[in-house]
Amino acid sequence: MKNVRLIICMILMFVEIRLAESFTSSVLCSRIPGLLPYQRQLCVEAPDAVVSLSTGQKIGAQECQHQFRGHRWNCTQVWKKDMFGHIVIIGSREAAFTYGITSAGAVHAITAACAKGNITMCGCDSKQKMQFSTESDSWKWGGCSADIGFGMRFTKKFLDAREIENDDRSLMNLHNNRVGRKIVKLLLRTECKCHGVSGSCAMKTCWKSLPSFHAIGDIMMKKYRKAKMVQATSVEMATVTAGKSNNGQRQLVLKRRGKFQHTTVNSQKPKRMELVYLQHSPNYCERDIASGILGTLGRQCNRTSTSMDKCDLLCCGRGYNTHQIVKSWQCNCKFKWCCTVNCDICTDQTEEYTCK
Repeated sequence: MKNVRLIICMILMFVEIRLAESFTSSVLCSRIPGLLPYQRQLCVEAPDAVVSLSTGQKIGAQECQHQFRGHRWNCTQVWKKDMFGHIVIIGSREAAFTYGITSAGAVHAITAACAKGNITMCGCDSKQKMQFSTESDSWKWGGCSADIGFGMRFTKKFLDAREIENDDRSLMNLHNNRVGRKIVKLLLRTECKCHGVSGSCAMKTCWKSLPSFHAIGDIMMKKYRKAKMVQATSVEMATVTAGKSNNGQRQLVLKRRGKFQHTTVNSQKPKRMELVYLQHSPNYCERDIASGILGTLGRQCNRTSTSMDKCDLLCCGRGYNTHQIVKSWQCNCKFKWCCTVNCDICTDQTEEYTCK
């Protein structure tokens, strides 16, 4: 009888803990702005995964700003208002990059959190250990391989859920989200550790690990430069419903499945791993808050550069201001017995240039 009571008490405690966790998750998720009902449901079910996903959004934002640091559009203010909402208003090449790098950041962060044990729903990739090397190989799978599958699935469910309009722009975003997810998987690295007497490598244990996010950003930047402008054509799909009509026959209903066939302006279908966009990019020179364009007024430029941050390019031909900057610091410090330190004051004068 005592054992039964003990078991009942333990069950009640477990239920209370689960209810408390569920209540805490609900409160946390209700305070996140911009979530759709399905995203909020996912947040309640896996709040730790959503926390990691938001970290991935920040990683993506930082990498975006790093890659575009010298461009007229430098990826600032993109995630300031709503981290989980729509990101870039214009369906441009820059929007394609932004959605791709955001998706990649989410997959990267969630997968890394799984390997660290920070998400209860995932861990190491158990499927990798089930793959055996041949007898002639001097290595075997081991360690903690990145569970890229969970990261990709959760990211797809959460980020793709916001594309509810079923229009050209939504399909563009879905395509670029997929490109970002796939890049992380394609760049997975195989790392190995040697085992043997006196440091010999008679046997190796290998596992799959995540690439650096800068490597992902570099690949995304190459895809940005080769992105394809597309025109989306809707496809009506015939589906048979489960119900029956009044005369007892099964009904054949035409439904819009949200599946579009992309064709580029030169009639070549883009590849699955290419970024796509719908509109030409504006010049980003003048401020247009309604379109999310900050302009280049006041941006620092490089007068002698041959890249995008060159003053003539960055300032859009408006000219630039020259600022004389004087910096001073303590230098040539000497210790004097006892007990003082005497320093000289060194100065350096430089010029900085900002767009008019």
